[in-house]
This record gives sequence, C-alpha cells and structure tokens, in this order.
Amino acid sequence: MNFSNSNGLTEIPKRFLQFAKRPELFDWMVGIRRKIHENPELGFEEFETSKLIRTELDKMGITYKYPVAVTGVIGFIGTGGPPFVALRADMDALPMQEMVEWENKSRIPGKMHACGHDAHVAMLLGAAKILQEHREEIKGTVVLVFQPAEEGGGGALKLIDEGVLENVNAIFGLHVSSNLAVGEVHSKAGPIGAGNGFFEAVISGKGGHAAIPQHSVDPILAASNVIVSLQHLVSREADPLDPQVVTVAKFQGGGAFNVIPDSVTIGGTFRAFSKESFMQLRYRIEEVIRGQAAVQRCNATVDFFTEAKLFYPPTINHKGLHEHFLNVAGDMIGIHKVKDVKPLMGSEDFAFYQEVIPGYFFLLGMQNVTRGRLESEHSPYYQVNEDAFPYGAALHASLAARYLLEYQPEVSFSERKIHDEL
Repeated sequence: MNFSNSNGLTEIPKRFLQFAKRPELFDWMVGIRRKIHENPELGFEEFETSKLIRTELDKMGITYKYPVAVTGVIGFIGTGGPPFVALRADMDALPMQEMVEWENKSRIPGKMHACGHDAHVAMLLGAAKILQEHREEIKGTVVLVFQPAEEGGGGALKLIDEGVLENVNAIFGLHVSSNLAVGEVHSKAGPIGAGNGFFEAVISGKGGHAAIPQHSVDPILAASNVIVSLQHLVSREADPLDPQVVTVAKFQGGGAFNVIPDSVTIGGTFRAFSKESFMQLRYRIEEVIRGQAAVQRCNATVDFFTEAKLFYPPTINHKGLHEHFLNVAGDMIGIHKVKDVKPLMGSEDFAFYQEVIPGYFFLLGMQNVTRGRLESEHSPYYQVNEDAFPYGAALHASLAARYLLEYQPEVSFSERKIHDEL
C-alpha cells in the first residue's frame, strides 16, 4: 500500500480496519486481553502484565525500553528518528472482587480489571502488530506507551519524569465506553474530563457531656457549618457556565449518643474543567474550612494528599489533533459515527501528558444492545465487548501513521535527537 499520496492517506484507516478484523489478529487480541484479565495487577505491581507485553513485542521484533516507572514498557516502531508520535495504554486493575462468572474470571481475590485497561493493552498490541507490518511506510517513529498506575497512582506523571515524552510531538489515548455503540467513537476539542483533587479536614474542639454543651466546644456543629459553607463555593462563587463540583463524602466523629467528641474528620473531592477554577476551589476550600471552624471556636487542619493522591489536571484535547481525529475516524467508520462527547466530571491521568505536549483522548464504543446492557466502569459486574477491539487497534495505528505522514514538523538537523533505544 502506498501511503504517500492523498488517496493512500484516506485509505489507511479502512485498510488498517480490514487488517484488524482478520480472524487471526482479532482472536490474538482477545487471547491477550483474557490472559491479562485473569491476572489483574494494581498500580506499579503490573509485573506479569509487563512481562506478557514484552514477550509479544519480542515476537514482533519491536524494540522497547524496560523498566520505566517500575513496570512501564516503551516500544518503538519506525525509523527511530523524528517526528515522534505516541500511543498510550494503561495497564493497572482495581482493588475489587469480580462478580461476573465466566471462564476467564479474575483468579486473584479482591482484584479485577473493572475499567477496561486489559482491553486497552490488547488493542495497543494489536495496533503495534498493524504498524510493524507496515513499518517500511512509516515516516518517523511511533512510541508505544504501556503505562502503569492510571487509577490514582499518577503513572503518567512518573513516565514524564523519566523522559518518555522527550522529542514526542503528540500523543493519543482511548478508553472503552459501556454506553456508546460498538463501531462509534466520541470525543471533542477542549475539556472532556475534569481536574480532580481530594481533601480531608480534622476539626478539633473540646469534648464533653451532651447535657452540658456550654462546657464543650462542639466540632460536630462546626463541621456541619463547614459543609454547608462549602456548597456555596459552587452555588455562589463559580460561574454557572463553568461546571464545578465540591462534594463532602466523609463525615466521622463521635461514638455515643450523649458525648460531644473532641474532633470530627470530614473529607471529599473537588473537580473543575479548567486549571484556574480548580486551583481557586482548592484555595477557597481550605479558607472556608479554617474560617468556619474558627467561627465555632474550633481549630482545623486541612490535607490535600498532594503526595499520596495527586491532583489530576483537566483532560483537554488539542484543537488541531481534533481535526486530525475527525479526518482519520471519519475515513474509517464514517463521519456519522464520530460524535461529540459530553464532558465528564471523571478524571484521567492522560491529562498529565496533555500538559506537556499536544494530546488527544477519545471514547471507543462497545455497547451492543442485542447482547444486553453493559455495566459502567468500576462495577464488579463490568464486562468488555471484545467486538470493539478491531476499531480500537485500527484507530490507534491509523492516527499514528497518518500523523507522521501529514505532520512533518520543521526541525533543524542540529535539534534532532535519535532515541538511543533504537
């Protein structure tokens, strides 16, 4: 296939989809995914998953770097020189007990792939097989990013710190979606996911008998006022056209009906679609908690878990890459199956990549109404429709191959750095 002319460019997605639908490739991706599903591993513990990935890359003759950020694997397909475009798949599972009874159910008690990361790995390996088959036509280098610890561990940030994005011009990522039809993709330019942070506050007063409250300093009353005041941050301080969330989901204090406790602990989450709004919420949450506690003669300490639970920035898709996505996906499945997504208040650590380089994230449909309803992510009854795999693999491969052919950045020879892994 000649990629170099315009007809060749528009044919790439269709040809790649045909390639991905071949029974031998489809069955191989399904087998990979099921092996991973049976042996789920939590963030930074994905040693067997990583080993499986490296074994398959070895079989394909694809060079890679390992370990990166403990368990991460970074593969390379193409010339070894610029331009560089990256494709990302997350590898980690969740600390949940699988409740679906089937032949490939999780064999690890209390751990489950309940968010589709096993499918993401299988599809990126499928894309690698497609790209490696057509490597002579690739005008640059595709970087395969198999990332650990997306579920709260900030694996993306650790990969960035280890230089994975050095010289990379753009990055693409996907997530399977239970409520979108198989064969469809949804995304948009701009914010599609919220920035996310957590907070916990300990409000301290003076305990005593409930019958003589005048001798106590009641932290329960103080915490109640704090919670009510925190709701005003969105209802009275946020722009109604700028969606934000502050939710207190934890309230712990007291253990008896007739005793006022010494302290109360509250905690929750806050989310916004812009970094400015997110940081304003953070500042005001601490100010309101301390201020309202003081009104009730209590003291308050506030913890934002900046080390244990990283702030996740908003997921913001690059406008130029959105046009590229529309062209590639439209050529593959028809523009009528490429739809705008409604921004979600959920967060995704792909956003860390987007803070460094242009990035694009999209949802891949996998719902087939004739087979019944699929449960949403993070459910113990979560299932994956493997019929979506050819679309994900082919889109990954097409987005990368077309990017390298269409977006040849102006880079002087002196600025060009070849990855030493190649």
